Amino acid sequence: MTVDAHKETLEFQTEVRQLLNLMIHSLYSNKEIFLRELISNASDACDKLRFESLTDDALYEGESDLKIRVHVDREQRTITVTDNGIGMSRNEVVDNLGTIAKSGTRQFFESLTGDQAKDAKLIGQFGVGFYSAFIIADKVRVLTRRAGLGREHGVSWESDGEGSYSLETTDKPARGTQVILHLRDGEDEFLDGFRLRNIIRKYSDHISLPIEMPSTLEGKQDEFETVNSASALWARAKKDVSEDEYKAFYKHVGHDFEDPLTWTHNHVEGNQSYTSLLYIPQRAPFDLWDRDSRHGIKLYVRRVFIMDDAEQLMPHYLRFVRGVIDSDDLPLNVSREILQHNKLIDTMRSASVKKVLGLLEDLAEKEPEQYANFWREFGRVVKEGPAEDYANRERIAKLLRFASTHGESSDQTVSLQDYVGRMPESQSKIYYITADGYAAATKSPHLEVFRKKGIEVLLLWDRVDEWMMSHLTEFGGKPLVSVAKGDLDLGEIGATGDQEATAQAEEELKPLLERMQKALADKVKEIRFSHRLTDSPACLVLEQQDMAVHLQRMLRQAGHEIPTSKPTLEINPQHMLVRRLESESDEQRFGDWSHVLFDQAMLAEGGQLDDPAGFVSRLNGLLMGLANGK
Repeated sequence: MTVDAHKETLEFQTEVRQLLNLMIHSLYSNKEIFLRELISNASDACDKLRFESLTDDALYEGESDLKIRVHVDREQRTITVTDNGIGMSRNEVVDNLGTIAKSGTRQFFESLTGDQAKDAKLIGQFGVGFYSAFIIADKVRVLTRRAGLGREHGVSWESDGEGSYSLETTDKPARGTQVILHLRDGEDEFLDGFRLRNIIRKYSDHISLPIEMPSTLEGKQDEFETVNSASALWARAKKDVSEDEYKAFYKHVGHDFEDPLTWTHNHVEGNQSYTSLLYIPQRAPFDLWDRDSRHGIKLYVRRVFIMDDAEQLMPHYLRFVRGVIDSDDLPLNVSREILQHNKLIDTMRSASVKKVLGLLEDLAEKEPEQYANFWREFGRVVKEGPAEDYANRERIAKLLRFASTHGESSDQTVSLQDYVGRMPESQSKIYYITADGYAAATKSPHLEVFRKKGIEVLLLWDRVDEWMMSHLTEFGGKPLVSVAKGDLDLGEIGATGDQEATAQAEEELKPLLERMQKALADKVKEIRFSHRLTDSPACLVLEQQDMAVHLQRMLRQAGHEIPTSKPTLEINPQHMLVRRLESESDEQRFGDWSHVLFDQAMLAEGGQLDDPAGFVSRLNGLLMGLANGK
């Protein structure tokens, strides 16, 4: 059959051009990773063919012996990496090599600093894959054909990595992909076969497929020999795997440049037989918060790759975990649908979650500084756990970290155990406050009585916190209580100030409550005297089931319909402004003062005023009145 050599020149996506430029200038100190990335891609391509062939054996085209080959041509100054995996169609080539179809791309480029050492780590975290070839090559050509398509559907892709690439249909008898790198001047070290063998053994020895290079034996240079150990690393006994091998495998399975933070390797036998090798990364990936991004674990069945990102094997709040699970009991033709309703999967998931939580518990206990780094990267994700994983809620609660009024820092380092350990004997509740930010939390008027009595309050301001606390209602038998909600019972921590004077002031000001209730009838559910306030004139209080004011504002800004509920306004009977209000005889000014107090309390809660211009107008009018002695 003839080949229609349809050729075209296309522009790289803007982000690809930026990434290529960054890599060439930022990764010059770690050039050898190009081979690890290309071999990793080749391995993935073979895994995908093996999986697709489970339902269509014809994709093998009579050749089921999967392998990767690396070849050097010193005269042509080229390195060629070849695999007989799934290959790519023309559209797949454009999608995979011409664009970065990855969430978090914009955030990635915004986070770059210009510091080459720091940017190199960020680039590694983002994942460069195929584009790493341009670190050492001034021209790259890719020949590929997708398994199952005719030889006339081969595709040739070529680029110098500057701004465009050419695409051409070509004849390719063998399925799979061939990547040909033409080396830049000065990169001759990579034309040495022994240098490439050492790189393969260093980074890719764990690849379960044979990686072959031409034999070094005299007279056998036309034959190929396997360079790597070609065995599934996770299937080996822990004592037979070195720390460096574990780290190298993580970089392959996690597509990361940095070493993992920690890992756990387990062989399970009994009613069910499976192996798991699970890693905690050092840094959060850029697509951690993208709902459309696929996260999770690679699933194998008896060393046969089944699927990437098997999300059923790890709950969403542990979506940062990377690794593999290899089952001896699942059928080879397992599908995502089957995974959703499978007792074997449920058992493996439950056990794997317990292993990861145990890993984090050990890290928190034995290496608190490392755990603090973990929390900075993944803490907000772990906070989703109490709502998602009821069975492990108590264990997850022990892993949570918060800022608190015990210290002066916004660092989230306080555990619930730490808080309970510092509680006075008379205190039976764990107090917390949620706010729009650290400053709003630490300066909230709701904390005044607690500061005066020396009672610690946990400070929460992450967006997930309000939702988390609705599911985390107690810890160690002690209820968690918001200081900004409900009619706070402070009996256990003792009265504040002169009780007799307070009671007398409240009795004297009872008519004031009625007048303010009338003035603010459309804004508040109730007005009452406060036992929380010592310095501020007023604060807003919600019902226990109500959503925090700052969260209501954010959701409304995002276009969500939020049920309206009126808050309670608490006033401080000892405050000078409240006393001033009580003596106000002009009903217009009284109404203005009442609205200003309410609006101030709303702003302190991180809320949004319905009428900002009205607030300014009232405040200016009152200030002018005071200036004129009114």
